[in-house]
Amino acid sequence: METLKHHIIVAGIGPGSPEYMVPAARKAIEGAKYLVGGRRALSQYAKASGGQQTCAVTRDIDGVMAFVREGLAKADVVVMVSGDPGYFSLLDALRRTFDARCIDVIPGISSFQLAFSRLALPWHDAQLLSFHGRVPKESDLAYAPGRKLGMLTDVQHNSKTIAETLLAHGWPENAFYAICARLSYEDETVERMTLGEAAKHDPVGSCIIVVEEKAS
Repeated sequence: METLKHHIIVAGIGPGSPEYMVPAARKAIEGAKYLVGGRRALSQYAKASGGQQTCAVTRDIDGVMAFVREGLAKADVVVMVSGDPGYFSLLDALRRTFDARCIDVIPGISSFQLAFSRLALPWHDAQLLSFHGRVPKESDLAYAPGRKLGMLTDVQHNSKTIAETLLAHGWPENAFYAICARLSYEDETVERMTLGEAAKHDPVGSCIIVVEEKAS
C-alpha cells in the first residue's frame, strides 16, 4: 500500500444522466487537474477547453494505476465511476494499490436505487446480485418465500436467460418481474410482468431486473 500526500477522490457519477449526479461529485470533477473515467464519462465531463490531464479506464488497470500515481505526486486525482463507487467499481483496485486513508469517496445514485424508486418499491429487504460478467452463487438464486432480488445484467445474462434461471431454481411463474432499462435517459423503459412472461419475452440486456414473490 502507498501513502501519499495528495488524495484520490472517487466520484460516483450516477446511473447516466447528468441530472442524477450529486453536486459534490460534479464540483470535484470540474475542479480536477487529473481526471480518470470511462471513455463516455470523459467525453461527457472532461473540460473541452483542456487544462485537465485525463486517463480512460480500459482493461489495462495497471496503466490506470500508474496514471493515478503520477498525478498524485502533483495534485489530487479524481476517478469517475458509474453508479455508486461501493458496488463493483474501480474502488477495489484503488484500495489494493493505495492506502485507503488517501482515498475519499463521494457516493453516487446507483442504478439499483433508481430501479427500485421507479417501482415505488422499498429495497431494504432486497438482496443485490450481479450477472454483469459473472454468475451469482447457486444459493443466492434459490427461491425462498418472501425473497426480493435486484440484479445487474449484461448482454449474455439478460432478462430472458435470468428468468429461465430463476424458474429452474424454484421461483414461481407468477412472481413479480420488472425489467428496467436505460435508467435516467430519455429512452428509459420500465416493464412489469410475471416471471413466466419474462421467460418468453424478448431479451433485454444491460438492464436492472427486480423480482419478488408477490406482484407490486
